[in-house]
Amino acid sequence: MNATLPSQVEQCERTGRIDNFRRAAGKTEKEFQGRYYNDSDVYKLMEALALARHPRATALLDALIPEIAAAQSPDGYINTHFAVDKAAERFTNLKDMHEMYCGGHLIQAGVAHHRATGRTDLLDVGQRFADHLLSLFGPGKREGMCGHQEIELALVALSRETGKTEYLDLAKHFIDTRGRGLIGGSAYHQDHVPFRELTEPAGHAVRMLYYCMGAADVFAETGDVSLMWTLTGLWDEMAGNRMYLTGGLGSRHSGESFGAAYELPNETAYAESCAAVANVMWSHRMLQLTRDAKYAEVMERALFNGALAGISLDGTKYFYVNPLADFAGEHRRQAWFDCACCPPNIARLLASIPDYLASESDDALWLHTYADSTVPFSHGAVEQRTGYPWSGDVELRVLADGEFSLQLRIPEWAEPQLKVNGKEYLAEPGRYAEVHRVWSRGDEVSLSLGMRARLVESHPYVQENIGKVALMRGPLVYCFEGADNPADLRDIVLPDNASFTGLRNSLDVIALRGHAGVVLAGDALYRESSRAARPSAAEVIAIPYFAWANREPGQMAVWMRKG
Repeated sequence: MNATLPSQVEQCERTGRIDNFRRAAGKTEKEFQGRYYNDSDVYKLMEALALARHPRATALLDALIPEIAAAQSPDGYINTHFAVDKAAERFTNLKDMHEMYCGGHLIQAGVAHHRATGRTDLLDVGQRFADHLLSLFGPGKREGMCGHQEIELALVALSRETGKTEYLDLAKHFIDTRGRGLIGGSAYHQDHVPFRELTEPAGHAVRMLYYCMGAADVFAETGDVSLMWTLTGLWDEMAGNRMYLTGGLGSRHSGESFGAAYELPNETAYAESCAAVANVMWSHRMLQLTRDAKYAEVMERALFNGALAGISLDGTKYFYVNPLADFAGEHRRQAWFDCACCPPNIARLLASIPDYLASESDDALWLHTYADSTVPFSHGAVEQRTGYPWSGDVELRVLADGEFSLQLRIPEWAEPQLKVNGKEYLAEPGRYAEVHRVWSRGDEVSLSLGMRARLVESHPYVQENIGKVALMRGPLVYCFEGADNPADLRDIVLPDNASFTGLRNSLDVIALRGHAGVVLAGDALYRESSRAARPSAAEVIAIPYFAWANREPGQMAVWMRKG
């Protein structure tokens, strides 16, 4: 994050995003720059700066907060696109103009800053905007909601932070009234049917997941089981037939949207980085509500693959779109975008990773994924030492006394062995292993998950992947790049019994080396199947999907021919 956060502040200055706030405050006469929702990029970056809890990040944030506060109108409204010459147009186009979406990210930044520092200077700006919404929207007031969901989950976060239930009530109102055609009635905006009648994820993928996050947060506060029934069904549909192996979501470029069930093209995948980030966030919420390990499995998959691929290894370049194949070798990360939602979204996710590692219930500490860390909880702390995800060995040292449980997630792919002070305990893949005992400070837990490279295949209805396999090791999806492999990647055939060994390569990641066949395609467009050439042997190398496109341009593929 040392390079990521300062470079993003620099990009927001260079592209006029911060000058827009100065313009709204009357500090400059420059024209508004960029897109009408550019404020949200600054707010997401500010949230990342707050979550980083680092002196350099704090200094950068301290310089930004006065610029934001000075741009707010006396009535609490804030949006730099509708400042100065467009003030009369405020809230005249709820469907398209993202005013509440931007304000929601402001509120989340303020909540994160308050939790990190105890200060209220940014939180106050967000709360004044929320109070302005309360004066305009809600039962008996103006109808409608923002075309891009976000304000719902932000209002729940603000209610939790301030104790004021009117913010929760407004979030609930926005969810309950959506789907009734108040902003046009399109599936793109999830305005085609009410939330509780949704049976499959539809429309713009990021908006859909933010919608579900808001509903999950409202359920957590109200216990409205009708929301949870819908959330469970939508998540199962998403993960069961609309999610890429990487945890990416949104197969269609048109509308940045979900496709039909099993519609998961590789080279033309959209899989926006923001959608993978949202997958992590929504799956984490479902995990917190249910403690079902299937949600942790997808959360981790999307984090290590779909989301992490969105940022370069040096932390300064980004993908907006994340295909699973690039045979032209032209897809490259960029330092910034005109629509720059993804870079600060990735930054705030990475800055919040500690929140995804563990959680606590009344009598247990739950470890969801593993990393070198010290995890505090009510009884004391647990110290983790591990090389995960490169190594499957996790050593825990309990820095606590008393009777409680450790709940250790055992991934679906694991071949687990679990010991406490040398004594074996039951550990089943795809579940949490519970160790309940009276603990003494210094007790040691040893968990070995195994890290066998394995070939996986798609459901047969995923047409592009018929006759293909992908390579995984632990939670990581691997891909093949032209930089490592001499043949056209479409000519490489992985045998069913292919074995791979790990090696650390020049990218400082664990690559996998194995043997495969190469079948040259030839020139004939069609031929009799009996005349197919026999493969010649070749050594092949795969790297983690998140690390691709960090060297010279070339081909990339996740799904390879099998034979």
